[in-house]
Amino acid sequence: MNERREDRPGAAHGTLDEAAADLVQVIDGSVAQLWETIESLERLQPRNLERFRVSIFGSARIEESHPLFFEAQELAQRLSEAGCDIVTGGGGGLMQAVDQGASRGVVRVPADGDLPVRLVTDGENTPFVEQVYRHRTFFSRLHHFVRLSSAFIVFPGGIGSTLEAMMVWQLLQAKHLPPTPFLLYGSHWRGLLRWIEEEAVAQGYVEEEDTHLPIQIDTVDEAVEIILRTLHQFQTETRSEVPPGEKL
Repeated sequence: MNERREDRPGAAHGTLDEAAADLVQVIDGSVAQLWETIESLERLQPRNLERFRVSIFGSARIEESHPLFFEAQELAQRLSEAGCDIVTGGGGGLMQAVDQGASRGVVRVPADGDLPVRLVTDGENTPFVEQVYRHRTFFSRLHHFVRLSSAFIVFPGGIGSTLEAMMVWQLLQAKHLPPTPFLLYGSHWRGLLRWIEEEAVAQGYVEEEDTHLPIQIDTVDEAVEIILRTLHQFQTETRSEVPPGEKL
């Protein structure tokens, strides 16, 4: 006869024995040390200042026949041709559209790995250079997006795209990022913005000024205009920091 669960000796339900408690403490301590290391590296190595990179988020479930697919493709190509590096999640759907646009159609398949980040760089003397970074956690993946990016554009998407948008929004709100273009593309996001204003602001959970951090746009032309204006400012500031006789 099988021994019933409640008859077996051991720790009571909801408690940890000493060995398990020690293991939890070791894991918690290791995670805390990892976070401290990341924060220390952040102080030693500031965010990218050499190249202007735009992260573009969006749903992986958009088909190639969808109008948003072509808009994401066009946007990435125009920004790439203007001198922006393009960063995506490297998956299918809108991410694939962005990769195709940024690489002039060369990158046509999703990146390998569960949580990739794909960077497409289009230099003056090379057609394009592609780098893929693979992550095991959403924490490190989202952090990597922030480390790489000088601007953010969020196309329509589900929980993942919303998470990415809200993380960027919070970092801007808490001033953990300098003033950075943060664009929400399409009418898809109007309900979220309306909820923030009608509920979160009304209840005092969010300041009115924080609702102006994201810029809601509806067209590729609007996005390009805002990003290129920021790119021009970035290039001007970068040139002013280069010592005489040195090249960028």
